[in-house]
Amino acid sequence: MYIILIGPAHPYRGGIAALNERLADQLIKEGHKVEIYSFSLQYPGLLFPGKTQYTDSVAPKNLVIYRAINSINPFNWISTGLKIRKRKPDLLIVRYWLPFMAPSTGTICRIARKNKKTKSIAITDNILPHESRPGDKFLTRYFTKSIDGFIAMSKSVFNNLDIFTNKQPKRLTPHPIYDHYGEIIPKQAAKEKLLLNPDYNYLLFFGFIREYKGLDLLLEALTQKKLKQFANLKLIIAGEFYSNEEKYLNLIKKYNLENKIILRTDYIPEDQVNLFFCASDLITQPYKAATQSGVTQISYHFHKPMLVTNVGGLPEIVEDQKCGYVVEPNPEAISSAIYDFYMNKRENEMINEVIKAKEKFSWKNLTQTIFDVYNLWI
Repeated sequence: MYIILIGPAHPYRGGIAALNERLADQLIKEGHKVEIYSFSLQYPGLLFPGKTQYTDSVAPKNLVIYRAINSINPFNWISTGLKIRKRKPDLLIVRYWLPFMAPSTGTICRIARKNKKTKSIAITDNILPHESRPGDKFLTRYFTKSIDGFIAMSKSVFNNLDIFTNKQPKRLTPHPIYDHYGEIIPKQAAKEKLLLNPDYNYLLFFGFIREYKGLDLLLEALTQKKLKQFANLKLIIAGEFYSNEEKYLNLIKKYNLENKIILRTDYIPEDQVNLFFCASDLITQPYKAATQSGVTQISYHFHKPMLVTNVGGLPEIVEDQKCGYVVEPNPEAISSAIYDFYMNKRENEMINEVIKAKEKFSWKNLTQTIFDVYNLWI
């Protein structure tokens, strides 16, 4: 098949771009012709909360990536839609994660599908955003009406699709494993490369720091009395601030956690991701809201137990007391899980469960689900 994938890719960074590139690679391996139509302008500078939208990594050599879409230029949406309509791909795979992208991607799909050959399938990371804004539902409805079928990677997103459509087919499949962030290396070697004290145990909070990710809950959990006995326990915060940095720095100071926290709050390059995961014992995701999460899928790749909260799709991915912990999003529950992990020496048994569970998160499952939806239209 001839497939065009619409969404961010190199030189843009982040989990959505990473999934697009890895999905394109999988489709090529399965024998399809694949092109990615990425953005020439993704977010205007005033709307972007981080330091930069771009990665310093080398472009993937095996992928065709066009920087074609300007997210705020309607004339560009029309010209891009006409170009794709003329090329007559069998399938458009469109990523949808934010209502801001609905006008551009929705318009492009509307125009492209008029060639009476091309079908469009959306991979919906979110339907209702974590941080809502006026107009979100209007924009999402505009987008969903341009799509022939939907893929969701969590039950919450799958169910939320009913708010906007009950005609187009939809399927649920787990978020596949991110397996392109390097090899697993021994824990002590990873600590050495990160210049960490080899005698300490490390928790990891990884990824862009936003309010809904609950870092404040995790910081407060570290102050709980039951964790005081673990003198050699530290938390690595690895990722760029996308929300109020001062809030978290003030909490660290308020709780006297300066000696318990390692801040690596620049963007983590792809070739260093394996070091942070391999150096850590337990990956923490104390989210207040969630759909699915790429961090869990990186954790599976590196055979790491996880602590997640009972929100959104996270409990679907991590089996409680086997691959890690599913707890309520409050400091007491989070600290109790950390206490159990270290006091009862649960790491090795949980690693074994993670290794067994990771098999169900294959890329082949995702591509097969995409084609199952596509074949409904043939």
